[in-house]
Amino acid sequence: MDRREFLGAAAALSATAAYGSTAPLPRRPYKDGIDLSIIALGGIVVCGLSQEEASRRVAAAYDRGVNYFDCAPSYFDGEAEIKLGEALQPYRSKVFLAEKTMSRDAKGAREELERTLRRFHTDHVDLYQFHAVGSMEDVDKILAPTGAAETFFAARKEGKVRHLGFSAHDAPAALRLMDALELDSVLFPVNVNAWENGGFGPQILAKAKSKGMARLALKALAFGRWPADMKESDRKYPKCWYEPIDDREMARQALRFTLNHDITAAVPPGDERIFDLALELASMPLPQLSADELTGLKAKVSSLDPVFRA
Repeated sequence: MDRREFLGAAAALSATAAYGSTAPLPRRPYKDGIDLSIIALGGIVVCGLSQEEASRRVAAAYDRGVNYFDCAPSYFDGEAEIKLGEALQPYRSKVFLAEKTMSRDAKGAREELERTLRRFHTDHVDLYQFHAVGSMEDVDKILAPTGAAETFFAARKEGKVRHLGFSAHDAPAALRLMDALELDSVLFPVNVNAWENGGFGPQILAKAKSKGMARLALKALAFGRWPADMKESDRKYPKCWYEPIDDREMARQALRFTLNHDITAAVPPGDERIFDLALELASMPLPQLSADELTGLKAKVSSLDPVFRA
């Protein structure tokens, strides 16, 4: 064990209490023999924390079995990458690092990828994703000559990227991109409100399965959009652009809804308190919702506008 591994192990021992139960997280298949923890740690979780606290949290999550970490350079102007990159150094060879870029052109995507590699002190990322594909215009730019797709496929040949994917914020655009490119996975909302009340999600799941793509879930514990008349200063969870579910029983039902779909893993909201809750709940049995439970949950979440609509 080198010095970084020793320090990481010590931090994990001191931090286990942060997550209550010590039951290890289940894992599910991704691609190419890779298994991922059913809960990922999103980079926004470490934003606003000291580096020491960020490293402590990452060590504790790793100790619990989290091996899937998701980040993007746009998260808090690079703070997430810088702090998560430092915290992951003892574990980099043992975890699955998923990264993203908002750049739609080859040059911008290349610049962001190279900066990401430096921030994570690594020579590759395990999954590189077009971030927040939200319109047909996004797809046009990605697919154009000198578009971001050029960098993605070149980087995979170079070994700087192992797998390719995208996160979806618009259903028609997602379907088109899946047909246009041979990608490994899609990260999209599998959220009870968006799915049941907004009609967003089922069509992406079906298309991804037909393409043999792995499915990763966003927004599992999203209640819905913050009320339009609520001031940002009044939001209980300022790092989240939507209101998370923090009621424990409702959160357990929402997580059961998500993880009982045919997906590999879920990325909870970026607030550390909600991540802690998701980690605890995912270590418990997660049976299918009954018809009555689903009806009741749909009614509860319908008080807020879904994060996405089809």
